[in-house]
Amino acid sequence: MEAQALVYIAAALLIGFGALGTAIGFGTLGGKLLEASARQPEQGPALQVKMFLMAGLLDAVPMIGVGVAMLLIFGIAPNMGQ
Repeated sequence: MEAQALVYIAAALLIGFGALGTAIGFGTLGGKLLEASARQPEQGPALQVKMFLMAGLLDAVPMIGVGVAMLLIFGIAPNMGQ
């Protein structure tokens, strides 16, 4: 298999696994927020603020992966065939 094709496959895996991990993390985070809010309803607003903070941090990981993948696709792969 050509090296350029391997770079495209690596970029696709980078984006795909980043999105999968974020989806699992958001599901777990939302589920735990609902459990904690049901147990202690008076803590709901404080827990929600913390949940949004963690969601922002969780969302940063795949964005970094997309940035690295775009570097691979548009910066490194086109120059490999020359």
